[in-house]
Amino acid sequence: MNKILNYLIATVWFVNGLFCKVLNLVPRHEQIVGRILGDNHSRIATIIIGISETIMAVWILSGFKSRLNAATQMIVIASMNILEFILVPDLLLWKHYNSLFAFLFMMLIYFNEFYLKQKTKKVSC
Repeated sequence: MNKILNYLIATVWFVNGLFCKVLNLVPRHEQIVGRILGDNHSRIATIIIGISETIMAVWILSGFKSRLNAATQMIVIASMNILEFILVPDLLLWKHYNSLFAFLFMMLIYFNEFYLKQKTKKVSC
């Protein structure tokens, strides 16, 4: 189950990074970045964010320092969603409810890394 959730979590980062941001299949992401950071460089900033999210997916799949990775994911998700909640709630897909989905995703990451993975290690020992 831990590996399946790792693939699911990595897929979320990969799809949001590559398809939504780098390939600009969801232009709303660039609008959000533009509103927060300014329109002058919103495209390049969106691409950099998208590449970073794609790298996050690779990091997840690598398993390297997975606890640090999980903590980093939760910090990034919380920071990003707090900014969006305050600065651009009108551009969010589910408006203020985005925070609920972000929280649930963070709990899934936490559960997968700090509970499920540890439980799987104990069973295999």
